Amino acid sequence: MAATLQTLRLPFHPSITPLNSYPFPTSTVHYSPKSSTFKGSSVATRNKPVPSSKASNSQYSPTVTENLADISIFSAAGEPGIAVVALLRHFGCPCCWEFASTLKESKSRFDSAGVKLIAVGVGAPNKARILAQRLPFPMDCLYADPDRKAYDFLDLYYGFGRTFFNPASAKVLSRFDALQKATKNYTIEATPDDRTGVLQQGGMFVFRGKELLYARKDEGTGDHAPLDDVFDVCCKVSVA
Repeated sequence: MAATLQTLRLPFHPSITPLNSYPFPTSTVHYSPKSSTFKGSSVATRNKPVPSSKASNSQYSPTVTENLADISIFSAAGEPGIAVVALLRHFGCPCCWEFASTLKESKSRFDSAGVKLIAVGVGAPNKARILAQRLPFPMDCLYADPDRKAYDFLDLYYGFGRTFFNPASAKVLSRFDALQKATKNYTIEATPDDRTGVLQQGGMFVFRGKELLYARKDEGTGDHAPLDDVFDVCCKVSVA
């Protein structure tokens, strides 16, 4: 009998592009959304007011996984698997280089727990490759969303005020040393050609099979989800 490989379906538009043209060594990734709308309502626009950020899935409909398209995450044994999906701002954001560096350092921790770690950023694949090569960051975990389809679908924050004036953005000042280290090879060339993308905020999501376990919207630039909290969610589910 042929071995069962991991299958991962995420709620993202086909325009989200993997940096490698071949499947992951241990998984196959498919993007095939059923619809670009929630039941009874269209996808939120970038300027629509949204609920405040919470480190939970309570801000989303109980039937969100039905509307997030086909989400099917399975382990090699065929059991529902866990995926952590980090949506960065854009590939030219210094704070995202710092967060990507933290994700890379934590990858082995998630791997050991059997959790798939994925990072998505705004910009074309060539912009993502700049971050991947200069940071560096593993390209088999990095995806590009040039049109911000995933961000719109998940109703993440967008706008000038969120990007530059939100009080949550001050958190990055406490991580100045880490920011300086992560951006030693930084280049502004990684910024999306469509400059409207620099006003996008990110978020963090954890899925187990078709179940959304954790959802957090970044309130401002550099306001990233605490990875210890994310890891705790994954571990509690793994032992449940």
